[in-house]
Amino acid sequence: MKILKTSIDKVDEKIISEAINVLADGGVILYPTDTVYGLGANIFDNKAVKRVFEIKKRSMLKPLSILVRDVKTIDLVAKVSTNQKETLNNFLPGPYTFILNKRKTVPRGITGGTSYVGVRVPDNQLACNLSRIFPITTTSANLSDEEVLPTVDEILEQLKCEVGLVIDVGKLNSKKASSVIDLTGPNPKIIRK
Repeated sequence: MKILKTSIDKVDEKIISEAINVLADGGVILYPTDTVYGLGANIFDNKAVKRVFEIKKRSMLKPLSILVRDVKTIDLVAKVSTNQKETLNNFLPGPYTFILNKRKTVPRGITGGTSYVGVRVPDNQLACNLSRIFPITTTSANLSDEEVLPTVDEILEQLKCEVGLVIDVGKLNSKKASSVIDLTGPNPKIIRK
């Protein structure tokens, strides 16, 4: 397992390229977001996505969210109305996951068989650049229903497994994952604050 150290505020092209190569080859990465560390895999690689579920010991019926590089890219994975687009533009990039109606291009394995998808555009250029070629999974790097930890060492100790690549920016200040807001109904609904 390779661990690459950098700064949360720095977009190191060499690290981004290496991480994208690992993702393109079916690997899973551990990476920082604007909230907590996440586990990333190419959403179109079913084996890699399954590996994320295995690492987290998460039920395959529980959906994973998707990270895309910018608000415009959300259209590739979700159907977005004019009103929804306005909301997304007001809040993203930021510490939010928005539930939207998925497009057929999104594999069932990501969504737990539902017709919805959670989408994130973090307020962190390093994370967003990881998804510049294809969307990646974004789920907190912890065992399901266990504490979210702020450092790579603590996370790896909890997960007790290896990933293809780790991007270590040191301790993250947040121990809370993104807020989740459902935009599929007539009014936005907060699922997780």
